[in-house]
Amino acid sequence: MASAVTEKKKKRMRGKKPWQKRNILQSEVKDGVRITEYNSISLREIKKPSTHIYPGRKVIDPKLLQKYSKGEGVEVKSIGYKNKYLAHKLKEKEKAFQEAEAAAARAEILLTETSGQLLAEDDSYTSHITQRDIRDAVDITSAAKSFDLNLNQFGPYKMRFTRNGRHLVLGGRKGHLAAMDWVTKKLHCEINVMESLHDVCWLHTETMMAAAQKQWVYIYDNQGIELHCLKRMDRVLKLEFLPYHFLLCAANETGYLTWLDITLGKEVIRFPTLKGRLEIVCQNPYNAVLCCGHSNGTVSMWTPNSREPVASILCHPHPIKAIDIDPTGRYMATAGLDRVLKIWDARNLGECLQSYSVGSGASSVKFSQKGLLALAMGNVVEVYRNVTNGGASEPYMRHKSGSTIRDMQFCPYEDILGISTYHGYSSLIIPGAGEPNFDALEANPYISLSARKESEVKALLSKVPAELITLDPHSISQVDTPRLQEKLDAKISLLHIRKPKIDFTPRYRMKGKSGSAQKFKRKQKVKEDKQREFLQAAILQRDQFMEEDKKNKKEKSKPVEILDRFKPKKKS
Repeated sequence: MASAVTEKKKKRMRGKKPWQKRNILQSEVKDGVRITEYNSISLREIKKPSTHIYPGRKVIDPKLLQKYSKGEGVEVKSIGYKNKYLAHKLKEKEKAFQEAEAAAARAEILLTETSGQLLAEDDSYTSHITQRDIRDAVDITSAAKSFDLNLNQFGPYKMRFTRNGRHLVLGGRKGHLAAMDWVTKKLHCEINVMESLHDVCWLHTETMMAAAQKQWVYIYDNQGIELHCLKRMDRVLKLEFLPYHFLLCAANETGYLTWLDITLGKEVIRFPTLKGRLEIVCQNPYNAVLCCGHSNGTVSMWTPNSREPVASILCHPHPIKAIDIDPTGRYMATAGLDRVLKIWDARNLGECLQSYSVGSGASSVKFSQKGLLALAMGNVVEVYRNVTNGGASEPYMRHKSGSTIRDMQFCPYEDILGISTYHGYSSLIIPGAGEPNFDALEANPYISLSARKESEVKALLSKVPAELITLDPHSISQVDTPRLQEKLDAKISLLHIRKPKIDFTPRYRMKGKSGSAQKFKRKQKVKEDKQREFLQAAILQRDQFMEEDKKNKKEKSKPVEILDRFKPKKKS
């Protein structure tokens, strides 16, 4: 073995001088002394800078990281070294959050579409640009999205777009109900319900819609066929649908709020608000809370888990005329009879961010996906930019309709504002109103039939229970410390039963029966009887608690199926 190693060394050193074995540059003998010069660079290797074309991943712009930030993380150092396992778990979780933020920021390069806007020349305003000017300037496909429908017989009309912005439903007060694909102008159905219509609403897909008629709420499919009649929802004036909870919400003229689970056809809850007629209602997309405007100038917020408003705020000294919340759930816009438009922080209700004076009272307000705000005042609609920052001194766009505007809504993922009037419907082009990049897993305007069926099944499986609707969604993940402590104390008190202290003073009796020995016997007997009764009740209660605990453990041990959430709950 040793001979083989020496042969390898000889081969390696073949062709080299002996003094080059140890990084020696030169070695010579002078006056009997050997002088050796070593190579200092080879003794300590110095890394040269990389000349590779792609040295590594591109550095992410801090502004993009701030845009996709999920908030401040947990300081792991504050936990200390007492719980190393928890600190390690939190550290791994924070690392995953940072990687998700970085991945989202890097993926923004794939979003090729950008939102447009109108730019005016010097000494002019964008509000002077008419719809005809815009149609002449844009391409044919975009110009075709601006059109008018003259419906003079059955107005005024209410309208609603689907979540993906592809389909439109119109409901006339005199019974006219129509659904269409407004992009291709294909009519799905057109019927007359032969009674007054107060509001219309799409359900989870474009194949089902709800109509609030004179007496009850009816469900129709996209062919105009009546599917259901909801007689528990009577005299309804406003409809809202919560897509993640599959709840149809209704507000009627007597002040009642109703939540209906459309997956089970079961009424979740129905109660009066005791605040009069409910006609001004909208939902907060962030937490699925219903916001109602009242005639006393207040805005109240309601959930199906409380018969009392979870929040209430005095917004105007006069009755509320219109209310809306932006898609992010951050800002709330209110308009009253006092001709004032106010912008509120929806998460901090006591603070009014901006206040604007409106020439005439706004009958409707709507936010777009990109933060534009539309105001309807009679037959005029005005669109403003930067209303939350106080920069809305002049209207961004202005349009005058032929009749009074009854309802309006920005089309999702399109630069379109739809307005319904007493004499029909109009589609207006508003550059920069819609989100240019859509999430195909959330709302796809070009979804196919098979993909729609698959998304419907997935949405049903990920349905959020109505019990989880709260004003602050983050409170769901927190531990209810007081109640948990009460349950633990009750369990401990049942498992460790103590005799109660009984103070009893026997009354005085006739001579010969009130001696100290007689009093002690009577006192001891009363104490023993009361303690015996208490112990028997406590033992019975403990046995019941243990039986319930065993039943719960048995139920939890059963395998949980995916469709168990749709089963009706057992009445306790």
